[in-house]
Amino acid sequence: MLFSSITFLYFFLPATIFLYFASPQKGRNLVLLVMSLLFYAWGEPVYVLLMAAQIAVSYVLLWLADRSGGRGAARIFYILSVLLPFAALFYFKYFNFFMNTVFGIETRAIALPIGISFYTFQIASYCVDVCRGRVERQKNIVTYAAYVTLFPQLVAGPIVRYSEIEQTLTRGADLSKICGNIGNGLVRFAVGLGKKVLIANVAGEFVSEIAMLGQRDLLLSWAYAVAVSLQIYFDFSGYSDMAIGLGCMLGFDFPENFRYPFISRSVSEFWRRWHITLGAWFRDYVYIPMGGNRVSVPRWIVNVLVVWLFTGLWHGAGWNFIVWGLLFAVLLVFEKGAGRLYDRKRFLPEAVLCGIRHAYVGIVILVSFLVFHNDSLSGAWADIQALFGAGSRIAHGVGDAQIAVHSYLLRNRIVLLCIGLVGSMPLPVWLWAKLQERLQVSAAGAGIVRALRAVVTVALLVLCTAYLIDGSFNPFLYFRF
Repeated sequence: MLFSSITFLYFFLPATIFLYFASPQKGRNLVLLVMSLLFYAWGEPVYVLLMAAQIAVSYVLLWLADRSGGRGAARIFYILSVLLPFAALFYFKYFNFFMNTVFGIETRAIALPIGISFYTFQIASYCVDVCRGRVERQKNIVTYAAYVTLFPQLVAGPIVRYSEIEQTLTRGADLSKICGNIGNGLVRFAVGLGKKVLIANVAGEFVSEIAMLGQRDLLLSWAYAVAVSLQIYFDFSGYSDMAIGLGCMLGFDFPENFRYPFISRSVSEFWRRWHITLGAWFRDYVYIPMGGNRVSVPRWIVNVLVVWLFTGLWHGAGWNFIVWGLLFAVLLVFEKGAGRLYDRKRFLPEAVLCGIRHAYVGIVILVSFLVFHNDSLSGAWADIQALFGAGSRIAHGVGDAQIAVHSYLLRNRIVLLCIGLVGSMPLPVWLWAKLQERLQVSAAGAGIVRALRAVVTVALLVLCTAYLIDGSFNPFLYFRF
């Protein structure tokens, strides 16, 4: 089931909220579990059994570790509780790629369960945290299963750790804040839905239109790269906003997953702003246990390469994802060395250097997302060459008819690109904050702010509903991960 669907918006979500808050506190986790399983089974009726089996196995293994008399036996159970979810992930996501790459054997395609990368990481982080004593083992299997299957972030994140929502799961939401939470959550959900439906989907249509042309001129090649980047960003950040909003409605405080990554001045800053929960997961459960940066330079480089190899593979079993991850690893190592050189001797004024940094990160984003978006390295390389006036994607000696088509496509979508670029910056939120600050000095002004927020929220929901009824292009890119 998609968040951006009529069924979810006007049937599933209202029913879930009603049942959740109409139930006594002790029964709410059961409501969440049942509705989350229904949500997942709507699109994956078979693989809901796989998820249920992984929950049961990890629960039993942690119970056995807790009851084990010897440290050695407990350690084995803890290790199994972490490795078995990853074994399932490897089989469904990487087995074909591994057999083809290592042994050259073509195997039968295996359907990828939606969201398996996300809930595998949540199960693994919970088991590791229990092993390390960071959280207590949840003895109630319904509560534990509700954590793993929590539908707002089940299929595309953000990656939520048990410690971040333990209090709400075990003690319940603060009833005094329910009305405010539902209102704030609805606003956040509407904004995320608008990002997804009104920008990401339309940008995706533009990407498809350009791809169908085959050849393209230089300007259209850059427009294509921008559209690809905006589609990926608004698709994923829109889903994250909707997930955070839904969590807020139910009394949960999910972590932020994006903080305006396109304003970054370095690749390291970009990854502090992009898919924050994934970066934090790899930092805490892979990078730091390997030694982090508290090791020799050669070992640190190895640590970075390993983490980013895994980051690329997490997104998909393909050489494009491996190259995508290792590209960021190389750039991060380069930035570390360049930063040390710059600290010793400053060659340029700060203002000039700031502009260069923004331009550098902008080009990195466009190039990296072309690699990310393509199914093959050859296609990605052709798209990258087209950005710089070379390769087969450039239309040489095109006729007037094709020039007219290129011009029409750009004119038809230029407003979308501008809206997307402005919307990816902090400017709209800053303007809204300034407006609130000016108006909320009086009771009448505060009322105007509330009315404006309600009108914008309703308008977004109405526009998105109209688009969903009329349109057919509505994929979620991160469902395939």
